[in-house]
Parts: sequence; structure tokens; C-alpha cells
Amino acid sequence: MYQRILVPTDGSALSKKAVKSAVDLAASLGAEVIALNVVPRYPQSYFEGSITINRDEIARVEKQWAEQGQAIADEVGKAAAKAGVTARGVTVKSDLVAEAILNAARKHKCDLVVMASHGRKGIKRLLLGSETQHVLTHGNIPVLVLR
Repeated sequence: MYQRILVPTDGSALSKKAVKSAVDLAASLGAEVIALNVVPRYPQSYFEGSITINRDEIARVEKQWAEQGQAIADEVGKAAAKAGVTARGVTVKSDLVAEAILNAARKHKCDLVVMASHGRKGIKRLLLGSETQHVLTHGNIPVLVLR
């Protein structure tokens, strides 16, 4: 049925729920898990009067964020190994989380995305946005959404 499952994770309790479900599903299907952590780029402001930040400092912070993101993705690999599932941890740098998820799904030839959603409705969803909604509406592979 599914051969490669992508599970985006940020290490939060909600995303850990998606990770557990993805690993359990992969174990039952004999599928591989790709754990994805999307790391933001360092915000740079060019407004008049703003403080300029040394490029070396920006590089240091982005490297630190990337290492933390990779550690989160690698934790999924450890959990998957305990369940007898093959898994890879992947980190990408992007400010557009949903686009990064869709791109990773295409790049790694995933045939299912398992992700969590806060289940926000109404004005909260409009104000806070929904990465899950974007993945659902712009992707072309099945998405299993957990709350």
C-alpha cells in the first residue's frame, strides 16, 4: 500500500503523536519513514535604524538551528528502529513550511504524509494560518491528519 511515509516534526507533543502513528503504520505496512524538520532562516530586517547583525553570527545561529532540527529528526529514526522500521531524518531550511513539506515529499518519493494539526477553526485558523491545510490543498499525495 504505502512504501515511504513522510512525517514532518518539530519535536512538540502534537508532532510526536504524528510520529508515533507514522511509525506504527510503517511497521504494519513494512514501509520506510522519512522524518522531516523544517528549520527557519534567520530573520533579517533592513528597516532604517535597525541593528545590523554580523554574517558570522547569523551563520552560527542558523547552524545551531539546523543541528537542533537534525537532532529532532534523528530522534524519530531511533524510535522507528525500536519498532523495526527503517527511517531517515532530514532537515531543510525554509521559511515556507508547507512548501518545504511538499517539496520533501516529492524529492523522497513519499506516497503518504502523516502530520498533526491543532484543529483550529474560524478566526484562529485565519489569523494563525494552517500548514496542514496548505499541504492538504496543494499536495497530490494522500495526507493523514491527526489531532
